Amino acid sequence: MNQLKTPLYDALVQFAHHKPVSFHVPGHKNGRFASKHASKYFNNLLEIDVTELSNLDDLHHPTECIKEAAELVADLYEVKKSFLLVNGSTVGNLAMILATCRSGDIVLVQRNCHKSVINGIELAGAVPVFLRTEVDEKAQVPVGVAYETLEAAIEAYPHAKALILTHPNYYGMTQNLQSMINLAHKHHLVVLVDEAHGAHFCLGHPFPKSALAYGADIVVHSAHKTLPAMTMGSYLHVNSSRVEEEMVAEYLHMLQSSSPSYPIMASLDLARFELAQIKESDIEPLLAFYRVWKERLACIPQIEMLYPNDPLKVIIQTRCTLSGFELQALFEEKGIYTELADVYNVLFILPLYIDETLVQVVDIIADALRAYPVMPSNKLAAPSEPLLQALEIPYRQLAKFPKRELPLEKTLGYLAAQPVVPYPPGIPLLLKGERITNTHLRQIMYLKEAGATFQTDIEYIKVYDSTPPCLKAD
Repeated sequence: MNQLKTPLYDALVQFAHHKPVSFHVPGHKNGRFASKHASKYFNNLLEIDVTELSNLDDLHHPTECIKEAAELVADLYEVKKSFLLVNGSTVGNLAMILATCRSGDIVLVQRNCHKSVINGIELAGAVPVFLRTEVDEKAQVPVGVAYETLEAAIEAYPHAKALILTHPNYYGMTQNLQSMINLAHKHHLVVLVDEAHGAHFCLGHPFPKSALAYGADIVVHSAHKTLPAMTMGSYLHVNSSRVEEEMVAEYLHMLQSSSPSYPIMASLDLARFELAQIKESDIEPLLAFYRVWKERLACIPQIEMLYPNDPLKVIIQTRCTLSGFELQALFEEKGIYTELADVYNVLFILPLYIDETLVQVVDIIADALRAYPVMPSNKLAAPSEPLLQALEIPYRQLAKFPKRELPLEKTLGYLAAQPVVPYPPGIPLLLKGERITNTHLRQIMYLKEAGATFQTDIEYIKVYDSTPPCLKAD
């Protein structure tokens, strides 16, 4: 296929060029009735913020430009079928789980998964078995599942129906998935991969291999994370005949908005176009620029550089009196906004183009940290997880129990009736239905005191009232 085409974007431009008179939704009428207060940033975009009109196709029954745009995505990623997503990778994760898992099915799932994966399993009524994740010793963050862990899980749960992995982790760390996917397929498990941060992996070396290349059955990509797509723009790829494409499409019809955003869809068309051009070009100048930039950054004594597998991810680890959260706050005071921070690290996500302004960033960071003395790292080891962890009570049965709110310090031994999710990265620290332990409480308080933000109030936690507390020390 001709990757130089942008059929969806071109259709919108042609539509706007004719200056049509609107008697349809949305109410801003192609930008004519837009707020003057926001005209500087919004008005041009609103000219292409339209609805399902003639020659503009329909996301839920594509036959024209949207269909062609999705086919171009599938061609670029070399998969059976691709879907455009306007509700982020969240909707892709929900749809792939609902399309492949049924109520009561046992699902093997990587413990450091995004909350949308947990939500998808709960909506499907499936029974999760969480697989322990190995921890990167230097960064103290969970990475992936060991092959031996998957072997043990399949032996313990031979009737499992699916394996759900996250690749890469939020920090750009990857692993070779080939043997794990081969093992899963040997035992008739469908392999679903949340590859939100790997939409650019199809560029090849030195970027990591995509789960698509390893043979995963469905892979979800957040195009907006590293490609030039608008926020919430994502792709879902069906990569094998083990998956019913019609079921995936059916759940996407249910879960995605019936009024999808045309600007987001057009940005997905353009992101694919740009990625195709990068794939055909020489990326060595970009990589050389980043090598020099990282070397300069590494000369700052108050930080230590960690290099994950993905060259677009840079982890800066504090070597001074500041925590990772405080380091991020200091950067923001200087106008430098990073992706996330944890107790020890700050994560930078680099663009897929040479940005000369990055040169100034090194000097700004060096100046900002000059007054802070260098100190040796004093890391607490990440808490050990059980090899395999199943919920004591399935999600569907939990719904029968009443809930009540307790002060955090009084929740020890109860089953959590809500997840506790530090955000970013959106990975539940405490799962709904999980028994609250001393380790959970220590982690929550430690992160709170260090400056982490949570997607819930953590002063009080909802618990299931009818589950007797288990006060065993962990």
